[in-house]
Amino acid sequence: MAELSRGQVAARTLAAHLSAIRSLYRWMAAEGIVEGDAVSAISSPKLPRDLPGVLTTRQVEALLKAPDTSTPSGLRDAAMLELLYASGARISELAALNVESIAWSERTLRLWGKGSKERIVPLYRRALEATRRYIEEGRPHLLVQAKRVDSANGVHPLFISARGNRMSAAMLRRRFHMLAALAGIPADIAPHAMRHTFATDLLEGGADLRSVQELLGHASLSTTQIYTHLTPDRLKRAVSQAHPRGE
Repeated sequence: MAELSRGQVAARTLAAHLSAIRSLYRWMAAEGIVEGDAVSAISSPKLPRDLPGVLTTRQVEALLKAPDTSTPSGLRDAAMLELLYASGARISELAALNVESIAWSERTLRLWGKGSKERIVPLYRRALEATRRYIEEGRPHLLVQAKRVDSANGVHPLFISARGNRMSAAMLRRRFHMLAALAGIPADIAPHAMRHTFATDLLEGGADLRSVQELLGHASLSTTQIYTHLTPDRLKRAVSQAHPRGE
Protein backbone atom coordinates (compact mmCIF):
# COMPACT_ATOMS: atom_id res chain seq x y z
CA MET A 1 0.00 0.00 0.00
CA ALA A 2 2.86 2.39 0.83
CA GLU A 3 4.54 1.58 -2.46
CA LEU A 4 1.33 2.25 -4.37
CA SER A 5 0.90 5.52 -2.50
CA ARG A 6 4.44 6.60 -3.36
CA GLY A 7 3.70 5.76 -6.96
CA GLN A 8 0.89 8.35 -6.89
CA VAL A 9 -1.80 5.79 -7.63
CA ALA A 10 -5.33 7.21 -7.62
CA ALA A 11 -7.18 7.19 -4.30
CA ARG A 12 -9.93 4.97 -5.67
CA THR A 13 -7.36 2.40 -6.80
CA LEU A 14 -5.75 2.47 -3.35
CA ALA A 15 -9.17 1.98 -1.75
CA ALA A 16 -9.91 -1.00 -4.01
CA HIS A 17 -6.58 -2.65 -3.07
CA LEU A 18 -7.16 -2.03 0.62
CA SER A 19 -10.69 -3.45 0.41
CA ALA A 20 -9.32 -6.64 -1.18
CA ILE A 21 -6.62 -6.97 1.51
CA ARG A 22 -9.18 -6.47 4.28
CA SER A 23 -11.44 -9.14 2.79
CA LEU A 24 -8.49 -11.54 2.59
CA TYR A 25 -7.55 -10.94 6.24
CA ARG A 26 -11.15 -11.37 7.39
CA TRP A 27 -11.24 -14.74 5.67
CA MET A 28 -7.85 -15.78 7.06
CA ALA A 29 -8.93 -14.78 10.57
CA ALA A 30 -12.15 -16.79 10.20
CA GLU A 31 -10.13 -19.82 9.03
CA GLY A 32 -7.66 -19.49 11.90
CA ILE A 33 -4.72 -18.83 9.58
CA VAL A 34 -3.84 -15.52 11.23
CA GLU A 35 -4.41 -13.99 14.63
CA GLY A 36 -5.65 -10.43 14.83
CA ASP A 37 -6.26 -7.95 12.05
CA ALA A 38 -3.01 -6.76 10.51
CA VAL A 39 -4.69 -4.17 8.31
CA SER A 40 -6.79 -2.42 10.95
CA ALA A 41 -4.07 0.19 11.44
CA ILE A 42 -4.17 1.21 7.78
CA SER A 43 -6.53 4.12 7.27
CA SER A 44 -8.65 4.33 4.16
CA PRO A 45 -7.64 6.95 1.59
CA LYS A 46 -9.87 10.00 1.36
CA LEU A 47 -11.90 9.66 -1.81
CA PRO A 48 -12.84 12.70 -3.89
CA ARG A 49 -16.56 13.36 -4.20
CA ASP A 50 -17.37 13.76 -7.85
CA LEU A 51 -20.02 16.31 -8.69
CA PRO A 52 -23.04 14.60 -10.27
CA GLY A 53 -23.93 15.30 -13.87
CA VAL A 54 -27.11 17.29 -14.39
CA LEU A 55 -29.20 18.19 -17.43
CA THR A 56 -29.85 21.71 -18.59
CA THR A 57 -33.41 23.02 -18.80
CA ARG A 58 -33.25 22.74 -22.58
CA GLN A 59 -32.07 19.13 -22.39
CA VAL A 60 -34.84 18.21 -19.95
CA GLU A 61 -37.46 19.77 -22.23
CA ALA A 62 -36.07 17.95 -25.29
CA LEU A 63 -36.02 14.65 -23.40
CA LEU A 64 -39.59 14.98 -22.15
CA LYS A 65 -40.76 15.67 -25.72
CA ALA A 66 -38.87 12.68 -27.20
CA PRO A 67 -41.52 9.92 -26.75
CA ASP A 68 -44.06 9.35 -29.54
CA THR A 69 -47.25 9.59 -27.50
CA SER A 70 -49.37 8.35 -30.41
CA THR A 71 -48.26 4.81 -29.49
CA PRO A 72 -48.83 2.76 -26.31
CA SER A 73 -45.09 2.38 -25.70
CA GLY A 74 -44.63 6.11 -26.25
CA LEU A 75 -47.26 6.89 -23.63
CA ARG A 76 -45.40 4.57 -21.25
CA ASP A 77 -42.07 6.23 -22.01
CA ALA A 78 -43.56 9.69 -21.48
CA ALA A 79 -44.89 8.65 -18.07
CA MET A 80 -41.52 7.13 -17.17
CA LEU A 81 -39.61 10.32 -17.96
CA GLU A 82 -42.13 12.59 -16.24
CA LEU A 83 -42.03 10.49 -13.08
CA LEU A 84 -38.23 10.42 -13.10
CA TYR A 85 -38.09 14.20 -13.24
CA ALA A 86 -41.04 14.79 -10.91
CA SER A 87 -39.96 12.46 -8.10
CA GLY A 88 -36.18 12.16 -8.23
CA ALA A 89 -36.64 8.39 -8.14
CA ARG A 90 -33.86 5.92 -8.81
CA ILE A 91 -34.45 3.77 -11.90
CA SER A 92 -34.73 0.68 -9.66
CA GLU A 93 -37.45 2.42 -7.63
CA LEU A 94 -39.31 3.24 -10.82
CA ALA A 95 -39.17 -0.39 -11.95
CA ALA A 96 -40.74 -1.49 -8.65
CA LEU A 97 -43.72 0.84 -8.98
CA ASN A 98 -47.26 -0.49 -9.18
CA VAL A 99 -50.38 1.30 -10.37
CA GLU A 100 -51.38 1.33 -6.72
CA SER A 101 -48.24 3.34 -5.84
CA ILE A 102 -49.97 6.54 -6.98
CA ALA A 103 -52.40 8.34 -4.69
CA TRP A 104 -54.39 10.38 -7.21
CA SER A 105 -56.41 12.44 -4.76
CA GLU A 106 -53.30 13.35 -2.77
CA ARG A 107 -51.14 13.74 -5.91
CA THR A 108 -48.32 11.71 -4.38
CA LEU A 109 -46.11 8.76 -5.31
CA ARG A 110 -45.04 6.05 -2.86
CA LEU A 111 -41.45 4.90 -3.42
CA TRP A 112 -39.42 2.15 -1.79
CA GLY A 113 -35.74 3.06 -1.60
CA LYS A 114 -32.58 1.42 -0.32
CA GLY A 115 -33.09 -0.79 2.70
CA SER A 116 -36.83 -0.98 1.90
CA LYS A 117 -37.19 2.55 3.21
CA GLU A 118 -40.49 4.11 2.19
CA ARG A 119 -40.94 7.72 1.17
CA ILE A 120 -43.82 9.68 -0.31
CA VAL A 121 -43.12 12.32 -2.95
CA PRO A 122 -45.61 14.90 -4.27
CA LEU A 123 -46.11 14.99 -8.04
CA TYR A 124 -46.76 17.95 -10.29
CA ARG A 125 -49.81 18.05 -12.56
CA ARG A 126 -48.05 17.23 -15.84
CA ALA A 127 -46.51 14.06 -14.39
CA LEU A 128 -49.88 12.94 -13.06
CA GLU A 129 -51.57 13.61 -16.41
CA ALA A 130 -48.92 11.71 -18.38
CA THR A 131 -49.14 8.77 -16.00
CA ARG A 132 -52.94 8.72 -16.00
CA ARG A 133 -53.04 8.78 -19.79
CA TYR A 134 -50.58 5.88 -19.96
CA ILE A 135 -52.59 3.84 -17.43
CA GLU A 136 -55.90 4.50 -19.19
CA GLU A 137 -54.79 4.35 -22.83
CA GLY A 138 -51.30 2.89 -23.20
CA ARG A 139 -51.07 0.14 -20.59
CA PRO A 140 -54.31 -1.66 -21.62
CA HIS A 141 -53.14 -1.74 -25.26
CA LEU A 142 -49.80 -3.25 -24.24
CA LEU A 143 -51.63 -6.00 -22.34
CA VAL A 144 -53.90 -6.68 -25.34
CA GLN A 145 -50.94 -6.79 -27.72
CA ALA A 146 -49.19 -9.25 -25.44
CA LYS A 147 -52.41 -11.29 -25.06
CA ARG A 148 -52.08 -10.98 -21.32
CA VAL A 149 -54.62 -10.27 -18.63
CA ASP A 150 -53.94 -7.84 -15.82
CA SER A 151 -52.72 -9.15 -12.49
CA ALA A 152 -55.41 -10.86 -10.41
CA ASN A 153 -53.59 -10.57 -7.08
CA GLY A 154 -54.29 -6.88 -6.61
CA VAL A 155 -50.78 -5.80 -7.60
CA HIS A 156 -50.49 -4.23 -11.04
CA PRO A 157 -46.97 -3.39 -12.28
CA LEU A 158 -46.95 0.16 -13.57
CA PHE A 159 -44.39 -0.13 -16.35
CA ILE A 160 -44.89 -3.19 -18.54
CA SER A 161 -43.14 -4.37 -21.68
CA ALA A 162 -44.59 -5.33 -25.07
CA ARG A 163 -44.86 -8.87 -23.64
CA GLY A 164 -47.00 -7.64 -20.76
CA ASN A 165 -44.36 -8.22 -18.09
CA ARG A 166 -43.02 -5.82 -15.49
CA MET A 167 -40.09 -3.91 -16.94
CA SER A 168 -36.83 -4.34 -15.08
CA ALA A 169 -34.50 -1.47 -14.20
CA ALA A 170 -32.21 -2.59 -17.04
CA MET A 171 -35.09 -2.41 -19.55
CA LEU A 172 -36.13 1.05 -18.34
CA ARG A 173 -32.50 2.16 -18.55
CA ARG A 174 -32.30 1.02 -22.18
CA ARG A 175 -35.46 2.95 -23.01
CA PHE A 176 -34.02 6.04 -21.34
CA HIS A 177 -30.83 5.87 -23.40
CA MET A 178 -32.83 5.41 -26.59
CA LEU A 179 -34.97 8.47 -25.81
CA ALA A 180 -31.92 10.47 -24.77
CA ALA A 181 -30.33 9.73 -28.14
CA LEU A 182 -33.48 10.96 -29.90
CA ALA A 183 -33.30 14.15 -27.83
CA GLY A 184 -29.67 14.72 -28.79
CA ILE A 185 -28.37 14.19 -25.26
CA PRO A 186 -24.81 12.80 -24.82
CA ALA A 187 -24.61 9.02 -24.56
CA ASP A 188 -22.88 9.12 -21.17
CA ILE A 189 -25.94 10.66 -19.50
CA ALA A 190 -27.67 8.02 -17.37
CA PRO A 191 -31.18 7.98 -15.85
CA HIS A 192 -29.60 8.96 -12.53
CA ALA A 193 -28.89 12.37 -14.07
CA MET A 194 -32.63 13.04 -13.83
CA ARG A 195 -32.42 12.47 -10.07
CA HIS A 196 -29.48 14.88 -9.84
CA THR A 197 -31.34 17.42 -11.97
CA PHE A 198 -34.42 17.08 -9.76
CA ALA A 199 -32.37 17.87 -6.64
CA THR A 200 -30.43 20.71 -8.23
CA ASP A 201 -33.55 22.36 -9.64
CA LEU A 202 -35.26 22.20 -6.25
CA LEU A 203 -32.32 23.87 -4.53
CA GLU A 204 -32.07 26.50 -7.26
CA GLY A 205 -35.77 27.17 -6.76
CA GLY A 206 -35.30 27.85 -3.05
CA ALA A 207 -36.01 24.47 -1.43
CA ASP A 208 -34.17 23.82 1.83
CA LEU A 209 -31.57 21.06 2.04
CA ARG A 210 -33.52 19.01 4.61
CA SER A 211 -36.57 18.83 2.35
CA VAL A 212 -34.44 17.73 -0.59
CA GLN A 213 -32.82 15.10 1.61
CA GLU A 214 -36.23 13.70 2.51
CA LEU A 215 -37.45 13.73 -1.09
CA LEU A 216 -34.35 11.88 -2.28
CA GLY A 217 -34.46 9.38 0.56
CA HIS A 218 -30.90 10.08 1.71
CA ALA A 219 -30.08 8.68 5.13
CA SER A 220 -27.47 11.36 5.75
CA LEU A 221 -27.58 15.08 5.02
CA SER A 222 -23.93 14.92 3.98
CA THR A 223 -24.98 12.91 0.92
CA THR A 224 -27.39 15.64 -0.11
CA GLN A 225 -24.89 18.43 0.52
CA ILE A 226 -22.98 17.57 -2.65
CA TYR A 227 -25.71 19.38 -4.59
CA THR A 228 -24.87 22.67 -2.91
CA HIS A 229 -21.68 22.71 -4.99
CA LEU A 230 -23.87 22.85 -8.07
CA THR A 231 -25.94 25.80 -6.89
CA PRO A 232 -23.52 28.66 -6.13
CA ASP A 233 -26.12 31.28 -7.06
CA ARG A 234 -28.46 29.92 -4.39
CA LEU A 235 -25.73 30.17 -1.77
CA LYS A 236 -24.96 33.74 -2.82
CA ARG A 237 -28.64 34.66 -2.49
CA ALA A 238 -28.80 33.04 0.95
CA VAL A 239 -25.83 35.07 2.19
CA SER A 240 -27.19 38.26 0.65
CA GLN A 241 -30.61 37.80 2.29
CA ALA A 242 -29.56 36.46 5.69
CA HIS A 243 -26.22 38.04 6.57
CA PRO A 244 -26.34 41.39 8.44
CA ARG A 245 -23.88 42.87 5.96
CA GLY A 246 -25.01 40.82 2.99
CA GLU A 247 -26.15 43.76 0.91
